[in-house]
Amino acid sequence: MNKLKQQINKYEAEMIAFRRDLHQHPELQWEEFRTTQKVADALDLLDIPYRKTEPTGLIAELVGGKPGETVALRADMDALPVQELNQNLDYKSLEDGKMHACGHDAHTAMLLTAAKALKELQPEIHGTVRFIFQPSEENAKGAKAMVQQGAVEGVDNVFGIHIWSQMPTGKASCVVGSSFASADIFTVDIKGQGGHGAMPHDCVDAAVVASAFVMNIQAIVARETDPLDPVVVTIGKMDVGTRFNVIAENARLEGTVRCFSVETRSRVQKAIERYAEHVAASYGATATVNYEYGTLPVVNGETDALFAQQVIREHLGEDVLMHERPTTGGEDFSYFTENTKGCFALVGCGNAEKDTQWAHHHGRFNVDEAAMKIGAELYAQYAYNYLNQ
Repeated sequence: MNKLKQQINKYEAEMIAFRRDLHQHPELQWEEFRTTQKVADALDLLDIPYRKTEPTGLIAELVGGKPGETVALRADMDALPVQELNQNLDYKSLEDGKMHACGHDAHTAMLLTAAKALKELQPEIHGTVRFIFQPSEENAKGAKAMVQQGAVEGVDNVFGIHIWSQMPTGKASCVVGSSFASADIFTVDIKGQGGHGAMPHDCVDAAVVASAFVMNIQAIVARETDPLDPVVVTIGKMDVGTRFNVIAENARLEGTVRCFSVETRSRVQKAIERYAEHVAASYGATATVNYEYGTLPVVNGETDALFAQQVIREHLGEDVLMHERPTTGGEDFSYFTENTKGCFALVGCGNAEKDTQWAHHHGRFNVDEAAMKIGAELYAQYAYNYLNQ
């Protein structure tokens, strides 16, 4: 097992350089053509066969020297439409308004390094390691598209990692049960009757209706869901009105729902639709709700999560393992484990001394690169141990 650690250490400088190159050239959802080609070029040098997926991304396979099962390792590759604020970085984003503000550049580099290490041990591997380099995670569409293109066909277990700035560097977590929440998007379109601001009695004010809906909708969380079953309902945007002295005829609200249960998700969706209809009707307006499912909850199976914890303890160190609380953030890795066993881990990269404690999606976000060898080793060790256990 020390061979894997030695290989990761040997490739650490290459891994960091690869990550920094990706960081300088961020690509948004479904635009990861350069990133895909960079990974493909590296796999060509390793003589690891792959196929590209549409429109971006790729799936590679390393067939071991002995028969066995198939384990898949996944990394996402896309960046965010965020302006980088880390002006002192030598490798800051060269694309205005785009940056790797979530760590996917590190994920890609870590998984590629795991592939390099596992290639060295190919004759010893019982089975096949599949490497999934996934596009378009940030809009929750990439994993589903890759599943449709056969990413988990024939896979017995799938494992993923997310770099996590809310955990200190040197720590790793893979909890049993809920890890990430479902993440849905909804819009509410309210139709009232506009008119002069001085004559409200002749109008149905969409601004008032929208405001009432925003204030009342929190009762769904407070009074319609189990207090031991976490739910978040957020209205993030309200677009209403045209002028200071015109009563608004139309309003559009945009929001998100986060929860850890598909049953709760369905219940909240129905409640939002009911609240919109009844609140609007009470003012003489109408409302139309469009509810779009995003990610499923990420729920780690007990057997797989405990196996990942064992890998962390045995190969990274007893003091590395921690149990990070579930987050109501979303992660479309959930589509890989919808019908396949597997689990999702977090690797800490927060370090105030290196200014890497900033929240994900913030313009100051950065990764403590010392964490990357932990992530690469965890990828490689999980696959090797799973196949050779």
